[in-house]
Amino acid sequence: MSSRILTDAGQRAPEPVTSNVTASRGRGPLPGPFRKEGDDLVVRMPSAGVDPSWLGRGLEDLGWRAEGPVRAVRVETPAGWRWSTADAAFLAQVVQQLDRLHHDIALRGLPEELHKLLALARTKLSAGPGASVAPARFVARVGLLALQGARSMQSFVDLLGQVVLLLPRFAAARARIRAKEMLDILAECSSSALLIVGVVNVLMGAILAFVGAVQLKPFGAGIYVANLVGIASVRELTPILTAIVLAGRTGASFAARIATMQGNEEVDALITLGISPVEFLVLPRVVALSLLMPLLCVYGAAMALLGGLAVAVPFLDMSATSYVTQTQQAIGAAQFAIGGLKAFAFGALVALVGCYFGLRAERSAAGVGAATTNAVVSAIIGIIAVDAVFAVCTNALQV
Repeated sequence: MSSRILTDAGQRAPEPVTSNVTASRGRGPLPGPFRKEGDDLVVRMPSAGVDPSWLGRGLEDLGWRAEGPVRAVRVETPAGWRWSTADAAFLAQVVQQLDRLHHDIALRGLPEELHKLLALARTKLSAGPGASVAPARFVARVGLLALQGARSMQSFVDLLGQVVLLLPRFAAARARIRAKEMLDILAECSSSALLIVGVVNVLMGAILAFVGAVQLKPFGAGIYVANLVGIASVRELTPILTAIVLAGRTGASFAARIATMQGNEEVDALITLGISPVEFLVLPRVVALSLLMPLLCVYGAAMALLGGLAVAVPFLDMSATSYVTQTQQAIGAAQFAIGGLKAFAFGALVALVGCYFGLRAERSAAGVGAATTNAVVSAIIGIIAVDAVFAVCTNALQV
């Protein structure tokens, strides 16, 4: 058929195939549109478009035999030709099969848009099904994970640097922060967390006192349970437990809220308005949690001492006055200073990690869940790592 047949929707209807093509479908070579001219393979596109039966067939099935090298593919189209999806898919199939036999094959006679599309397809196909046969070696996978971790750490340090540079603006009350949102963040980081922080620390103090009573009572040193509970809670366990609780509560909330804003394109809207997301979203959360964590740790330490008192008095037959006096003698200013410094660092870490994963979340519901999970897990690992650094430093300083 010499003219093109159009459907009512404006799409080209396929040209009825001849009897010899129908008979040969699946049984032998099809009359393909190829001919060889020197080192060029000429593809003559049919006036009615590519037969759908040609898709998925090899070049040999379409009547072409490899005779000598092929340096270029030249496409010839009838007058008034309009490319369809099937035509482009067939040409991409031809180029893919030729790329397996020859390299650096040039394409000629194509529109600029289709030429770019085929170039992109050839790039993808070169690393496609054939390249996935051999799995990457273990060392290569470890190297890729290390590079990914290094890039993530670089992005996190960059976020930390931006927050530090914005602190003078916050101190001078010039930062772009809404007062109402700052109050909501302060409430979320403090009063809303009092119950869970108190319960966890009371139980932790009671467990420490019970374990200490079982071990020290046979030696007549039950009074030193107050030393164990006081030093352990103020210096180590209360900052760590409080930080972990806030990582699962407040840090996850930060990550989920910012990730949702990312999915709703609210972060992009802030950038369009000339407002820095780090200044508007990250800075108030980091400042609020960093300042309130030491106060929460003081509250948590008081709850832990009460829990220890509730266990030590009945199990060790000591008075509450002797327990409190021994606790005062055991805990010095250095213990409170170390615990407060740890709490400050843990608060900043939890807030930064939550905001970091929120800003890097994918724009989907699954992205929000992944950001929340990554924020909690990374914050807990970071808390343990930072506490180990504090332990090494305090040991070196003999504090």
